[in-house]
Amino acid sequence: MSRDPLVVGRVVGDVLEPFIRTTSLRVAYGSKEVTNGREFKPSLLVNQPIVEVGGNDLRTLYTLVMVDPDAPSPSEPSLREYLHWLVTDIPGTTEATYGNEVMSYENPRPTAGIHRYVFALFQQLSRQTVYAPGWRQNFNTRDFAELYNLGTPVAAVFFNCQRESGSGGRRMYQ
Repeated sequence: MSRDPLVVGRVVGDVLEPFIRTTSLRVAYGSKEVTNGREFKPSLLVNQPIVEVGGNDLRTLYTLVMVDPDAPSPSEPSLREYLHWLVTDIPGTTEATYGNEVMSYENPRPTAGIHRYVFALFQQLSRQTVYAPGWRQNFNTRDFAELYNLGTPVAAVFFNCQRESGSGGRRMYQ
């Protein structure tokens, strides 16, 4: 029996409720596509990824959330979840660049351990005003989805990332 990588990777549980994928979500950094559990080097993640959203038509809108549930370290995730990107009002069958960027993309810079970076896609009931959180740390995807009546995700994918060796001394989240 094949196990869902989102369950095995504890994305379902730590970040998301169990859900049924109903929409396609493609995330790529350059030519490298994000697949569940794939390892990426921080140097490849400087620029925001290309995010393609499926769906049936342009009238259906989506919200994309990118979080790090392992900040500042997987053994002590006291900043869980760290919000790296938030885009709303993405029309179906387009890319995230067509949406409304509520929180700008902040590239992953893990300092200790292997971090999971989660992209969760939610279908909106309608166009709505979403307010930027006051800070990035201790974001809660479940609470956010409940506050804006987004329900469970329609798609999600995650990748792993750790500090590159030889990148100098310890750096903390800025």
